[in-house]
Amino acid sequence: MVKPTAWLEASLICSGELAEAVAEVFSRYAPDGVVLSSITAFDPEAYEQRPTGDMHVSAYLPQDAALEDTRQQLETAIWHLGQIVPLPALQYQVIADQDWMALWKTHYEPIRLGQRMIVLPEWADRALAKDLVPIIISPDMAFGTGSHPSTQLCLVALEEYGCTGQNVIDIGCGSGILSIAAARFSADRILGVDYDPEAIPSCERNAALNDMPGRILFEAGTHTDVLARTDGLNHAPRVLANILAPVLITMLASGLEQTVIPGGLLILGGILDTQAQDVIQAAAARDLSLVETLQSGDWVVLVLRKGQSL
Repeated sequence: MVKPTAWLEASLICSGELAEAVAEVFSRYAPDGVVLSSITAFDPEAYEQRPTGDMHVSAYLPQDAALEDTRQQLETAIWHLGQIVPLPALQYQVIADQDWMALWKTHYEPIRLGQRMIVLPEWADRALAKDLVPIIISPDMAFGTGSHPSTQLCLVALEEYGCTGQNVIDIGCGSGILSIAAARFSADRILGVDYDPEAIPSCERNAALNDMPGRILFEAGTHTDVLARTDGLNHAPRVLANILAPVLITMLASGLEQTVIPGGLLILGGILDTQAQDVIQAAAARDLSLVETLQSGDWVVLVLRKGQSL
């Protein structure tokens, strides 16, 4: 296969709520992946960049004989999506083949979250963290870089409720960002599992970037694999699952609540506000009561407690 000498970047800016849907459409036509980056604005009071809630979504189409056909198909797909929710027109620019990590650096900015967290790309100067808790991430995946509202809300919930000295299970760990945050917040033992085995090397790489190789146990698997463990990490006081609402409902029907000890907290993300009540009802049927709902735009994270209080 001949490597393209140039690419056509197709991009648009949309809300964080729509970014995942746009990225899914882009991925159908971009064989080498999709880039999502958070749009930030300078906060003069905090003297730092803060996320605006908007996302820049880009796809890279090879400049080959099929380009015009691919471009038309992409425009048609985005037009159809735009009939459901308003979207701006696609923007195009030709990009010469180059160091793609260098290209990402032009978009990816540090993200300040919660009371004391900052998510930094791996190339950033660690001094930018100052007295904040740094979470270093290599943005080599479309998701899990801390730019999606659901990931941000899960991080905020973990900070708010804490996990010092407690075991933590991260189901659907993706890039490992939530597991790494748990380590930063002084969790005891941490287990991250993901249905996709290809996620595990990325998790381990990110853990190493945070100077915690071996600190977190990452494995391919689901909540049923967690429940089958015999090393004491089959349940925990803090369990996170940042996935999608329909998947969470299915997991709740097949024992997800058993991964949480009595009195422990289950933090669920990847839920649109229109889906929240269905997840809450499914959780209530499994002895999980709602403690708090965190919301950013159309996305919510649910904090649920199992049984009696600690």
